[in-house]
Amino acid sequence: MARCRKWILDHGGAVGIPSWGKFWLTVLGAYEWDGCNPMPPEFWLVPSISPIHPGKMWCYCRLVYMPMSYLYGKRFVAPITELVKSLRQELYVEPYKDINWNKARNICAKEDLFFPHPLIQDMLWAFLHHFAEPIFNRWPFSIMRQKALNTAMDHIHYEDENSRYFTIGCVEKVLCLIACWVEDPNSDAYKLHLARVPDYLWVAEDGMKMQSFGCQMWDAAFAVQAILSSDLAEEYGPTLKKAHDFVKASQVRANPSGNFTEMYRHITKGAWTFSIQDHGWQVSDCTAEGLKVSLLFSEMPSHIVGEKIEKERLYDAVNVILSLQSSNGGFSAWEPNRAFRWLEKFNPTEFFEDVLIEREYVECTSSAIQALALFKKLHPGHRTNEIERCITRAIQYVEDMQNPDGSWYGCWGICYAYGTWFAVDGLVACGRKYRSSVALRKACQFLVSKQLPDGGWGESYLSSQNKVYTDLEGNRSNLVNTSWALLALIRAGQGEVDPTPIQRGVNLLINSQMDDGDFPQQEITGVFMKTCSLNYSSYRTIFPIWALGEYRVQILHGRMKES
Repeated sequence: MARCRKWILDHGGAVGIPSWGKFWLTVLGAYEWDGCNPMPPEFWLVPSISPIHPGKMWCYCRLVYMPMSYLYGKRFVAPITELVKSLRQELYVEPYKDINWNKARNICAKEDLFFPHPLIQDMLWAFLHHFAEPIFNRWPFSIMRQKALNTAMDHIHYEDENSRYFTIGCVEKVLCLIACWVEDPNSDAYKLHLARVPDYLWVAEDGMKMQSFGCQMWDAAFAVQAILSSDLAEEYGPTLKKAHDFVKASQVRANPSGNFTEMYRHITKGAWTFSIQDHGWQVSDCTAEGLKVSLLFSEMPSHIVGEKIEKERLYDAVNVILSLQSSNGGFSAWEPNRAFRWLEKFNPTEFFEDVLIEREYVECTSSAIQALALFKKLHPGHRTNEIERCITRAIQYVEDMQNPDGSWYGCWGICYAYGTWFAVDGLVACGRKYRSSVALRKACQFLVSKQLPDGGWGESYLSSQNKVYTDLEGNRSNLVNTSWALLALIRAGQGEVDPTPIQRGVNLLINSQMDDGDFPQQEITGVFMKTCSLNYSSYRTIFPIWALGEYRVQILHGRMKES
């Protein structure tokens, strides 16, 4: 702790913490609201047609700043205990009473500064801080402040109820819990929040963690495809049946309650979430992967995997997926894009980039392509023309997003290996072949160029931040990165031209397996908004199995058939 304190003081003290840290220290009582840039709840009273209305923000952004704005508007501060007083003395390089809080609003240590505020943003915060806030806190304008607080709280309760107090994620969970306590510490809402805190706690090999919100459905969909890729389905029938039951139980069966469009929510009926049904938030790629595995299960004997899902539920999933395609052909993740790109200049979060508005992603687009292509094959009579137009536009988006070196940038995994695997899968699902597709040939050339001497691939989190492919320190291989690269090469047809890179990667996977059948936990391979790395602990097993299964069926068995 002494070393931590020294590091903080050597970097200017706690005034250098990013805006979210300033907020949390203020709520704790170890910082001042005057040192925070404004988060006025009055934004919720702006007409919904306005381009700056928070309802047009990316869902995670607005659902973070919604309870933040409530607590800011209430100027809530926890009791100032002796511990808090001690923190006030220990975290700053000057006496607490002498700190220039106005100046501190825009201070951020360079180590945390990924997205520097443009001048126009600092001018806006200065105007709100010096002129608007004093007005909002005086009568009669304080009436508007109270109305804004009530509106923000209505949205908080709506989101809580529609996620069964699970909320959209871990940051929002704690913020909404505190907001409910501040409104009424004896409320049912607060008690219901407390009951769902254990959903976020997870005991890993190295101790208890608080997870982002769980990835049960996401991991289950990948695990199912990994097992099926090995052509060993009958041997793992009980496992697949349990997975099938989970997939069916996890689909969201209804839209959000009431007039959900007034609460800035999108349709959810038929969607799959990232985690469980209670989460309630549709995601395009999770819905696509859920649809895909449901379709795969529907083609398998019921005595192995159980009864197939009803057609109407598949149709609902297709409806959700189609609703999330943007005008450029790509697919957004959670909601249709409702805002203008220039709003990103007002992104107040210094450590994230591109978080203010929804946008399109290669991975989401690829998952949608694969699911819709399979659905069209198995259910050719349902919305066929719409699906064909959708796929055509989506394929064009994927090809347009390819980088000159043949790679694709991945937004939810690290990084170019991940994005390239998804893009390749999308192209192959629609009939693209190595010999006839320039995009696939360039993708293979890119991946082969990044193969390491031991036959693997190892990509650093710095790829996501710097947007340049970066090897792990010491040119170490990572088995998950290696599996993504192998899956892309196998699917793209590299084995037809020169299987040597594939064989070298497969040898690394085989030789890395541990005695108990597991694979070692290595570097983190998930990422969120370029700078936040996410640990998907099951990836270490899912993707090597998947890559080895594809190799066994596509390469080894393919050769046997030829001979």
